[in-house]
Amino acid sequence: MEKNLILFYSRKGENYVNGSVKNLEKGNTRIAAEWIQKAVGGDLFEIETVKEYPADYYQCTDEAKEELRRKDRPELKQYLEQIDGYQNIFVCGPCWWGTYPMAVFSQLERLTFTGKKVMAVMTHEGSGLGSGEKDLREVCKGAVFGKGLAVRGAEILGAEKVITDWAKDQV
Repeated sequence: MEKNLILFYSRKGENYVNGSVKNLEKGNTRIAAEWIQKAVGGDLFEIETVKEYPADYYQCTDEAKEELRRKDRPELKQYLEQIDGYQNIFVCGPCWWGTYPMAVFSQLERLTFTGKKVMAVMTHEGSGLGSGEKDLREVCKGAVFGKGLAVRGAEILGAEKVITDWAKDQV
């Protein structure tokens, strides 16, 4: 039986939802990651930065934009050092400035993906997968890629069936 890993970065608190900023108790990407786990099993690994992003949504997006511009790799609280026991890797994150948060790359660049199947999952408010799939192909050398999934954050609570059906089709 193939083993699944669900890597995710998620932001709770202030988020952009349907044209305004709302306070979320649980981040949209965390919800998606948990539904993937419920559908196909596997291990969740949350990507968390040592230095927290500002609580204010707009300050956070400004900082994220600067990280992207500089190609920063924020330090993480913990790292996975290897993924040898996994066959399927779901990479989940919000679409920040057209791609994953730089913290996701802080983790991915440490891993060897040869022979793994990688699937992009992004929550967004209008930008879909952005360049997320292309960026994963550059970082996850040697992997094969499944079909990516983009889910509007504002619609996450009604997207469980879409997410779980998609996840089952990938493994």
